[in-house]
Amino acid sequence: MTNASGSIATTLAPANPWSLVPPLGNLDAYISAVNRLPMLTLEEEQDYARKLKEHNDLDAAGRLVMSHLRLVVSISRQYLGYGLPHGDLIQEGNVGLMKAVKRFDPNQNVRLVSYAMHWIKAEIHEYILKNWRMVKVATTKAQRKLFFNLRSMKQELKSDAAMADEAMLRDTLTSDQIDAVASRLNVKREEVMEMETRLAGGDVLLDPSPSDDGEQAFGPIAYLADGAHEPTAMIESRQRDHLATDGIAMALEALDDRSRRIVEERWLKVNDDGSGGMTLHELAAVYGVSAERIRQIEVAAMKKMKKALAEFA
Repeated sequence: MTNASGSIATTLAPANPWSLVPPLGNLDAYISAVNRLPMLTLEEEQDYARKLKEHNDLDAAGRLVMSHLRLVVSISRQYLGYGLPHGDLIQEGNVGLMKAVKRFDPNQNVRLVSYAMHWIKAEIHEYILKNWRMVKVATTKAQRKLFFNLRSMKQELKSDAAMADEAMLRDTLTSDQIDAVASRLNVKREEVMEMETRLAGGDVLLDPSPSDDGEQAFGPIAYLADGAHEPTAMIESRQRDHLATDGIAMALEALDDRSRRIVEERWLKVNDDGSGGMTLHELAAVYGVSAERIRQIEVAAMKKMKKALAEFA
């Protein structure tokens, strides 16, 4: 390397290149520090990149990363509108920068700044998609393109003087705007409409935490949960069905004929008009006893059946 190169290298990075940006504890101080770092010339960049590629020189990798930290800061500012911390955006962008440095080929005759932009944006995009909402809003390539372009395009359409009518003042897109966005981004209009709906919505907790006064907040879990297929409920349901069929039949077998008929007529038979079975007085007339005696027989039969059902269960 020339003396000039050696001089710049000494200024840019001592034995530990990362020591030029110490843990300052302040984002503004960090940005100010990286903006003061000198940039590499083409010859220096090529020399460091070859050292890294051919000899795995980590000191050279550090110099390449340090000289492009300001690029990450600049790119990260473009994504402040998503409501995520600027420091986190810079951090993810730095990860993309390090990936770019690792894969950079100096023989392609391309500056690192042009190559690294793709990797920096890719890492920031992935971070935004994972953290913007609890539920990921974009998974396919077309959805990712829409997510990062739809909001800016809506602003462009609304600011267009030729289209600035009352309908444009609404937050949602008109049919013509949807067609324009779909044509410009080369996606289907249905995909534009779906992403517009996703961006307009928000996260809703399925099971909200109780409020300060101890009352349980209402959430979708209250009407989305299907209790019929909950394992415990299914077991209990099968047990009830088993008792209602085989259990009742077995309990009736334990009764004498008169008690069994009284129970069946009183509780297990339904008339054509939907009314219940025979009354106490009607059964009393059949057996020639008082209604009170029929009631006593019924009570004794019920106790005997409950005992038999308990043993059956």
